[in-house]
Amino acid sequence: MIREFRLPDLGEGLTESEILSWRVTEGQSVTLNQVIAEVETAKAVVELPSPFEGVVARLHEAEGTVVEVGSAIISFDVPDAAGAGLPAAPADEAGVQRRQPTLVGYGAEPDKAGRPARRARRGFSGTESALQPAPAVQVAEAPAPAAGTGIPANAVDSPVQERPRSTPPVRKLARDLGIDLSTVDGTGPQGRILRGDVEAALLRSSAEPYRNPQQSQPVVADAPHLGQGREERIPIAGIRKHTAAAMVASAFTAPHATVFLTVDVTPSMNLLEKLRGRKEYDGVRLTPLVLAAKAVCLALRRHPALNARWDEAAREIVRYRYVNLGIAAATPRGLLVPNIKDAQDLGLRELALAISDLAGTARDGRTPPAALAGGTVSISNVGVFGVDAGTPILNPGEAAILALGAVRKQPWEHEGGIALRQVTTLSLSFDHRLVDGAEGAAFLRDIGEVLAEPAMVLAMD
Repeated sequence: MIREFRLPDLGEGLTESEILSWRVTEGQSVTLNQVIAEVETAKAVVELPSPFEGVVARLHEAEGTVVEVGSAIISFDVPDAAGAGLPAAPADEAGVQRRQPTLVGYGAEPDKAGRPARRARRGFSGTESALQPAPAVQVAEAPAPAAGTGIPANAVDSPVQERPRSTPPVRKLARDLGIDLSTVDGTGPQGRILRGDVEAALLRSSAEPYRNPQQSQPVVADAPHLGQGREERIPIAGIRKHTAAAMVASAFTAPHATVFLTVDVTPSMNLLEKLRGRKEYDGVRLTPLVLAAKAVCLALRRHPALNARWDEAAREIVRYRYVNLGIAAATPRGLLVPNIKDAQDLGLRELALAISDLAGTARDGRTPPAALAGGTVSISNVGVFGVDAGTPILNPGEAAILALGAVRKQPWEHEGGIALRQVTTLSLSFDHRLVDGAEGAAFLRDIGEVLAEPAMVLAMD
């Protein structure tokens, strides 16, 4: 009996994944829960287990292919006993039976028109609503436009005009970027508009050359001739694709403001040195980032506006009573921002261990989707690259991000004179819809005070 496995939603509302590698081949026997593939989605690499025990009948997609959630990716030939009780699926053109998508994330079974079928909603009383199907609407077929009129066939008025087919996340992305979906050609099944189609439309609109109304040819700047074979074209896919979409959406949605503060952190560096000599910190990696993470959690108690998000749909500001602290991590595969859940409850040692574990998991490509979702505020440690300061872009949906610069020995005013001190620069970007300039500055000042004099935490309530 042939059974299909469809790509599930591996995160919160994800619409597609890239097949990085197959761990099985056609004709190979597999066991239940055996890893069959590695896929990447929303910046995470996830191993897919087999839902069946049997023989791989067909691999529907090649490695490197971006697949939409709900699409069949592999078929299994399973013993009849293993498939007992499961409804037989109709065969496709290749003779392979289609599996009925009954699992969460597999997508609804398409109807005859290719649209996903919807389940009946439950009423507020908790009982099944007795909704009756609406009567069919008779629509007269509009005549085709005469040849040579210059009117496209799809521009003819119709009593019912269906909106472009896409998923809610894609429609939101289009709204955020100012893209009219009616102008976008969908490349998904049945012409569905995918996230990549919206991103391509944005790139086309931003790259279109200026045209002088008096000229028939576009005006472009002269460029030196570089000859053949001197360009490299790299496909926009995987982490780079997701990062680009997220950064564009953030930059065009949230009005960014950035403030800077240069701080003498010599007392913090001395504290770290003392803690490294204590037995309870054996094997714990203590860095300025750990102290900055603790300082952020403490400062958020006094400035909750920076631990919030703007809910446009509900017309509300959502303030969090917990801190899921994102730590930007540079990995061989691109930038990731996994977050530490409930960081406000962790002590310095626990924070240090959590940051080390998070960074190691990210570098190894083992960050699960759950660790990338639900962040409330983030830190980017640009100092590890020898950078003093920057203007970080907000992680989408968050109100603030702190950039921690390199710690350098510099001449600094100290106790009425000039001394060689360890100094760093803090850069805070925030969403100006949620945070006023005065509050953003006060938040950054509190962080700076903790790093300049760790004992200041005793005065914070």
